[in-house]
Amino acid sequence: MMHNAQSLVDALRAPDTVLALDGAGWTDLISIARAESLIGSLAHRLADIEVPVQVEPILKDAIQATDLARQQAIWEADSARRALAPLNCKTVLMKGTAYVAANLDAGIGRSIGDLDIMVARDQLPAVEELLLDAGWEWVKPDPYDDQYYRDHMHELPPLIHRERDRMIDVHHTTLPLTAAPTPNASAMLNAAVKLDSDLYVMAPADMLLHSIAHLFADGDLAGGLRNLWDIDRLVRQFAEQEEDFWTKLGTRAKLHQLERHLKRALRMAARLYGTPVCEGRAGKAKFADFLYVRRLLARDGWGRENRKFTRQAFYIRSHWLRMPPLMLTRHLWTKWRKG
Repeated sequence: MMHNAQSLVDALRAPDTVLALDGAGWTDLISIARAESLIGSLAHRLADIEVPVQVEPILKDAIQATDLARQQAIWEADSARRALAPLNCKTVLMKGTAYVAANLDAGIGRSIGDLDIMVARDQLPAVEELLLDAGWEWVKPDPYDDQYYRDHMHELPPLIHRERDRMIDVHHTTLPLTAAPTPNASAMLNAAVKLDSDLYVMAPADMLLHSIAHLFADGDLAGGLRNLWDIDRLVRQFAEQEEDFWTKLGTRAKLHQLERHLKRALRMAARLYGTPVCEGRAGKAKFADFLYVRRLLARDGWGRENRKFTRQAFYIRSHWLRMPPLMLTRHLWTKWRKG
């Protein structure tokens, strides 16, 4: 049995490496890919590789499932657009839905969960009212959680549609208000690119930086290989399409206070996926990079998370990033008392 997720990284980076796998190796690879929500991306990467007959239907099913998820994501995005049409606001798609709506390489085989959108903060009350009228309702109608989201978070409490059972997260910025970096939400909205659907996606540099912030400045890196794969795909495509992309990226990273996180993300992407990066933007390797790689690869051959101490350390780090110590202590105490 494999002791980490390196085989998945290798298969995504260089698909022909799977030719050396035996039956047990394939079982491990598929288990890890499913656990990391990368089975669709893997299936597309292996489309031109001769795989064992037992593996073919698994990969075919994965492609069909992600194709269906793509259609559902576009449908949900359009449902939100129609619900918010009376407000005539700029609705910016985020994460996986943005990738597929904009036909980006990062959307190929991408698993997509909730619909994430971003609107101007001063429009949140009107957006909230229109979504509730259109059939969405609160997932957790808890007074403390509701107030916590509204006072400290970068989004409204999550909503779910009562008929379609699909969730929507309405953001007004990209990181919690208590986090140390303070991305410029107004600048992101102003630079957003309009699609034929009348919805918007972030400009290339902002889109990449949001993915980086989501992975390295706001979480414990759980399922991080998928997010890092997004970063790899976005970097490759944007750097090829825009001659001055690296210059724009540096400027926007400074504006959004994400220069340090950008450097680490580029180093991790280059190290694991061989992403071609601008060395000036990635900076020099740090000792802590080893710990990040260790956390990102923390899966065994069954797809189960391992390296418990490392995961716990990054879990603590994720809370530390989100809020100052006194606020964190008070928040955790309140949550513990509530059970």
